[in-house]
Amino acid sequence: MAVLGNKIKDANEIQSSIKRIAYQVYESNFDEKNIVIVGIGSRGGSLSKLLGAAIEKISPLKPHYVTLTIDKKNPLNRIESDVPLEELKNQSLVIVDDVLNTGSTLIYAVAYFLQIPVKRIKTAVMVNRNHKKFPIKADFKGISLSTSINEHIRVELEGDQTGIYLS
Repeated sequence: MAVLGNKIKDANEIQSSIKRIAYQVYESNFDEKNIVIVGIGSRGGSLSKLLGAAIEKISPLKPHYVTLTIDKKNPLNRIESDVPLEELKNQSLVIVDDVLNTGSTLIYAVAYFLQIPVKRIKTAVMVNRNHKKFPIKADFKGISLSTSINEHIRVELEGDQTGIYLS
């Protein structure tokens, strides 16, 4: 079993954060019947499923899931959705990622969905690192950490090493 670093949050604390974010998402979308939860990549996708399950437990909202694939090194090169943009018109979206670092991934994700008319776009992250280079914020966050740019945050959402780690 590899050492992932200093554990910042354990599985129970992550579940509590997800539940709190679910309530915040519901409060922002109480007038909706459906909500589109967009997970960025595999980690954002895993978090989006956990968030959607929590939303279903506490509200009448029906989550629909979308996975967005972004080339993080060259985001203008390729952004792909597993659901056609046309099917997301006039929907309320929550874009989910595990860590907000510089903001580039989230801002390109938002820009992608602005190609169509939407009711609203909110963002949710498990960790907000506060190293933003772009004018974007996390509307819902599990934890804000002031870290140095050299430190690494890893969010594990499955298995017996579930937690948030700083290394």
